[in-house]
Amino acid sequence: MADLFDGPEPAAPAGRPAARPLADRIRPAQLSDVIGQAKLLSPDGPLGAMLAAGSLSSLILWGPPGVGKTTIARLLARRSDRHFVQISAIFSGVADLRKVFEAARLRHDQGRGTLLFVDEIHRFNKAQQDSFLPYVEDGTIVLVGATTENPSFELNAALLSRAQVLILERLSLTDLELLAQRAEKDMGRALPLTGEARDRLLEMADGDGRAALNLIEQVMAWKVTGKLDPDALSKRLMRRAAKYDKSGDEHYNLISALHKSVRGSDPDAALYWFARMLEGGEDPRYLARRITRMAVEDIGLADPAAQRHCLDAWALYERLGSPEGELALAQAVVYLALAPKSNAVYVAYKAARDLARRTGSQMPPAHILNAPTELMKGQGYGAGYAYDHDAEDGFSGQNYFPDGMNRPVLYTPVERGFERELKKRVEWFAGLRQKRRGAERK
Repeated sequence: MADLFDGPEPAAPAGRPAARPLADRIRPAQLSDVIGQAKLLSPDGPLGAMLAAGSLSSLILWGPPGVGKTTIARLLARRSDRHFVQISAIFSGVADLRKVFEAARLRHDQGRGTLLFVDEIHRFNKAQQDSFLPYVEDGTIVLVGATTENPSFELNAALLSRAQVLILERLSLTDLELLAQRAEKDMGRALPLTGEARDRLLEMADGDGRAALNLIEQVMAWKVTGKLDPDALSKRLMRRAAKYDKSGDEHYNLISALHKSVRGSDPDAALYWFARMLEGGEDPRYLARRITRMAVEDIGLADPAAQRHCLDAWALYERLGSPEGELALAQAVVYLALAPKSNAVYVAYKAARDLARRTGSQMPPAHILNAPTELMKGQGYGAGYAYDHDAEDGFSGQNYFPDGMNRPVLYTPVERGFERELKKRVEWFAGLRQKRRGAERK
């Protein structure tokens, strides 16, 4: 185990400027140095092709924090010989935008272009977003907006129609390792970590390059001898909180992943996404409601007990609370993942709703209407109704759809789970109905 004693840091000599942060010192000097975004920057990628053609258009860079949005914008300005201006939607208002536009107009009149980089562009309101439009349209600025939120929901349609949306990916562990090597080269020494501890450090960054460099800089500042193992590293560094916004994209991304893992009958993946949401601070009651919906939507009558299982787990959570009650929800997740699947009722329900909308207000056939008054009896209400309990096999085979409507087939059971038995019943009744129709014609 390495010596964990930290000696006092020497005071900086008077008058000497503070050292630049590591992330700033090793910021890429050209686009080919950017790590982790090869799909965008390769010669046949969107940005690579755009630059090769010499036709840089306005862009929205959508991706998680620390993946190179600001760096790419700076390098695009340099590569296209445009003046780079950076503002943040958090700290800028209408007056700031007006000054930026006026300065860009002067440059434009003098033959120099401006690349305006707007960080957190989704924070601007509709009017502020609209203010960019005339300057983008006449070429005064090339707008590069950066956002961590889904542009489809957060940006105006008018602005989106004038900008190409490019998606940046979170950095992989391989990408972060390349970043660590670049940092070690800059600092002239290796990280004082064992191989396993090094992997743990990069995992702590959670795909965020800036966070990785900040962690590396912290570790490099420690006064240690030997190499730290994972336990020693964990005592000194807290794991970075996973990115999770209970009202934003990550919320919907993870619940989608959980739902599709259940539908795909993968209990391990389903438990993983369930745990990810809990670790992110999701309300277990929300998860209880959603997994109950999964039982109805994706399992249905293939296993009618699935719904009861979810409701019981929900009730157990309400009685036990966290963390004990979360185990009941986890059991329900595993049960759903391994249950036979059928969306036959879900499909039938949607088809029935569509048919109901299209057929308007057609009356039920008269023979299945009650006739509590003589007037209604005179109108034929209830005439000819066959009481199914008195019929052979307890089935009359009468028509229950509006007169004149072709009988639709809405519910088609699958050959899985309990619905296999229901399919036999559907086919049996269909056969009896056809037999009754044949008898009536004779």
